[in-house]
Order: sequence, then C-alpha cells, then structure tokens
Amino acid sequence: MRNFILIFICSFFVVSVSAQEMNCVVTINADQVSQTNQQIFKTLERSLNDFINKNKWTNRTYKENERISSQMFITITNYESNRFEGNIQIQSSRPVFNTSYETPIFNYKDNQLNFEYIEFQPLVFNENVFESNLVSVVSFYVYTMLGLDADTFSLEGGTEYFRKAQQITTQAQGSNYTGWDQNSDRSRFELVDNLLSNTYREYRIAMYNYHRKGLDILGDNNSTGKQVIAGTMKLFETMIKRRPNAFLIQTFFDAKSDEIQNIFSDGPKVDIVQLKETLNNIAPLYSSTWNDIKY
Repeated sequence: MRNFILIFICSFFVVSVSAQEMNCVVTINADQVSQTNQQIFKTLERSLNDFINKNKWTNRTYKENERISSQMFITITNYESNRFEGNIQIQSSRPVFNTSYETPIFNYKDNQLNFEYIEFQPLVFNENVFESNLVSVVSFYVYTMLGLDADTFSLEGGTEYFRKAQQITTQAQGSNYTGWDQNSDRSRFELVDNLLSNTYREYRIAMYNYHRKGLDILGDNNSTGKQVIAGTMKLFETMIKRRPNAFLIQTFFDAKSDEIQNIFSDGPKVDIVQLKETLNNIAPLYSSTWNDIKY
C-alpha cells in the first residue's frame, strides 16, 4: 500500500511539473457552410484542442499557472470533399505581475486558411517535414505565441520559438497552400521574417520594455510604469522612420490599443499631449482611441 501511494505521489509530481505549454481554447464556426452533418466540425474542434494542449512544444518545464492562455477562432466559409476554406483568429495573453489582470499579447486574423481533413484523422506535428497544412498553420501560430510570450519576459527571449515557426514556413512554401508565400502581403512568411529581422528589432525591445519594465511594475509604482510605457512608444517612432507602415506595428496595436487608452486615462499623469502626438504618428488607424485618452 505504501509503495502504491509513493508511486501515485511521484506520478502526480511528474505530471504537475511537466504540464504542457498551451492553455488554448479552439472554437470552430461553420454557420456559413450549408452542411447538414455538422459533426465533422465538432470532431475537428475536439481534435485541435487536444493537439494544441496535449502536445509538448518545447524542452522547457511549465507549471500549470505558467501555461499560455490563448484562443483560436476558426471560421469555415467553404467545405467540399474534405477541403476546408476560411480564416483563423489567434489571441493570446499573459498575467501582469502582482495583479489578476491578463494583458493581451497577440490578436491576429489570418484570412488565408485552407486545408484538407478527414474526420478522425490524427493530427501529428513533424518538425522535419510538411505533411498537413492544418497542422502546419496551427503549429506555426503556437510557436509564434510562445515566442511573443517569451519576449515579454526576457529581451528577445522568443528567438528559438520564432525560428521553429520560420522552419515550418520554409517547409510549407513548397506546398500549393496560400499564406506561406514570401511575395504575399501580410503572409505568415512576412510575420516571422519581420520578427527575426534586425530591421524591426525595436518591436521586440518594445515588447520587453512595455511588459516587463512597464506593466509588471504598475502595481507597485504606477507613475514609473506609465513613464516606461510612454517611452516605449518612441521605439516605434524609430522603427517607422526606417520602415513606414511596418506590419509588426499594426499587430502590436491590434492587441494593445484599448489597453493603452485605459492605462493613460487613470492615475498619475504623463505628458498626454506628447503621448497622443506619438501615438497618432505611429498608429493613426487608432486615432479615435487615442482621442479618448482623458487628461
């Protein structure tokens, strides 16, 4: 009996310290498809949830509370003969130190989702070869989320994960599936290429400064945290002078615009006039949001 209890305790300890990295909820919407049998979409949804959350994506040991909170919303717009077309929206977040708040890290919509899938087909990721576009797309975004999350905790900490995403991209470029072509605008190739390029290094510095040096100290020192976040916006000014309309700047503010507006509309004040000028310069699409920043 004692041996059984010891084995149980050891087994529980191993499971608890080696929890998988992702805590992802996948939702599939097939309302636009005139398909009488909706079961295949439910089966696919369950398979993707298991694939992402039960797979081991890194060599790191994650505690349960360190798993990356994320969502994938897949909308199927066309389905015929095991061929699926649609889009995928990816969102991820991470906790802010000493708070119950989850800050959005990534909020991105990929409109070039197409794949083949047979119900109950096993979903297996092989990092050395392209086998399934569905698996490749989902794995690409898992590694992208892992990389972005790591970048918020240590300077350029996500490089190894971005390289995994880049490897997936390279292997997929020989396929006939859209979204991987380096000549396509806003492609997966462009996303990971920019993340790894020194041309856009300020983006990754900004990710670290904004989260680790800014948000994570807001609870203890609200004024200093705000000053750091405001100063981080200047990094984007530097980048935009080099590359106007940089793809990564849009991805940043797609996730962060509402949060920034909330941060600077409460508590200790910073130079709001200068901040708004900077924000309107680097992210003019969100000018209405910046105008809502209260003095």
